[in-house]
Amino acid sequence: MKLEESERLLPDRGSYWLTRFVILRLLGLIYLVAFLVAANQILPLIGSGGLLPVNDFLAQMRETFGGSLGGFLRLPSFFWVNSSDSALLVTAWIGVALSGVVMCGYANAILLGLLWVLYMSFVHVGQEWYGYGWEMQLLETGFLAIFLCPLLDGRPFPRRPPPLIVIWLFRALIFRIMFGAGMIKIRGDESWRDLSALYYHFETQPIPNGLSRWFHFLPRGVLRGGTVFNHAAELVAPWFVFWPRIARTIAGIVIVAFQVTIFLGGNLSFLNVLTILPALACFDDRTWAKVLPLALTKCAEAARTASIISRPMLRTAWVVGIVVAVLSIQPVLNIFSPDQIMNTSFDPLELVNTYGAFGIVGKERYNVVFEGTAAEFPNESDWKAYPYKGLPVALDERPPQIAPYQLRLDWQMWFAAMSSPAEYPWTLHLIWKLLHNDPGAVGLFRSNPFPDKPPLSVRAVLYRYSFVRPNPQGLWWKRERLNVWLPALSRDSRELQEIVGRAGWR
Repeated sequence: MKLEESERLLPDRGSYWLTRFVILRLLGLIYLVAFLVAANQILPLIGSGGLLPVNDFLAQMRETFGGSLGGFLRLPSFFWVNSSDSALLVTAWIGVALSGVVMCGYANAILLGLLWVLYMSFVHVGQEWYGYGWEMQLLETGFLAIFLCPLLDGRPFPRRPPPLIVIWLFRALIFRIMFGAGMIKIRGDESWRDLSALYYHFETQPIPNGLSRWFHFLPRGVLRGGTVFNHAAELVAPWFVFWPRIARTIAGIVIVAFQVTIFLGGNLSFLNVLTILPALACFDDRTWAKVLPLALTKCAEAARTASIISRPMLRTAWVVGIVVAVLSIQPVLNIFSPDQIMNTSFDPLELVNTYGAFGIVGKERYNVVFEGTAAEFPNESDWKAYPYKGLPVALDERPPQIAPYQLRLDWQMWFAAMSSPAEYPWTLHLIWKLLHNDPGAVGLFRSNPFPDKPPLSVRAVLYRYSFVRPNPQGLWWKRERLNVWLPALSRDSRELQEIVGRAGWR
């Protein structure tokens, strides 16, 4: 193709047909991963035989909020109608299927609205398993995406143009996400201010991956430079997402590059991919045309040429913009407050929220390891560890790549290791289930050290883990035993039986 012909195919500056195409495909992928996590883990976590049964939670919420209607208004969820195991699984797999449709190129407002409602249903009854900032971030992102496309036309390039107000709402979202995260760090931990945070982060983060050790042992000067890059991406770049095209594009590139770097250095679920999504609104079609296949650019141009302005679609987008602007007042004030809080919603639908991560950087890595024994009077050598799927246990195993998938038990045990068992009573339920070789509970671990017969006793031991440099022995970690986090318990333990009985666990 001649140069002048290629130039004529470049879209106008300020058009966002390709931007919408990329945002919706990426959103479909994120929804797909999120619903797949639910399909694989929801029953052992909140099913009728789960660690925190959803029916018990809903009963508590009915009592707290004055019945099912009050509970629904506070925590809207499909599962107020039906919370059976079948309903949980069917809903998850419907979400997987619909997400796949969006990822493959078909998306309209109805389909995106359904995905939003289905995922909100899990978030609102998921209890601490769904208490992470990226859950509400996905709901907020998914809500905005509903108004990015027509009500019915689900083609990759429909004739209705993407409303510019929704593109600006995505930019406002990435501003709150990034700047809020930067402010919580600067306020929260001296290590972010003296640029030493990355001396510890890669080792102490929730679930390291195979590159985390390499990052951890980089020269201190490089790690300090990485902290400076963190501050540039979170405290400086967000201000430029509202600027004219060149500044906005550079800001988007910085934010995306920052999120890719974090993704490479650890397993933070789908957080980094999800955070990239609103940053893509910084790029117009002329930018995308330089990196996407020419066929897509031609499709976008054809749709733009034949475009039809939908006044109902535009009016709806402006109404949404006004609602979001009003709901943003508290979250924005929170960012600039000396008492800033992170990962908090100010409305029942999680339409506008506050975000942030790693306001405090741990200096040491703690890990709770569940161990069982088949011996009636065990020695230390008789105890066998239950290996997590993501958290380190064996010293010679390379940390796996999990993200964008999430291992919800592993994440909660990372938090639990920094707390006491009293704050995580469901760990006793987990021990009870391990003592009975419950398939669901055992399936949350990578393997079962007692496949033929349940252990006689199970305990939880607290260790301190540290990376070791590459060595001939193939070790990745060294560890030091600190104390017994939960004492050895058996099926005949009267105390355990009483606790399980009072809670109604099984």
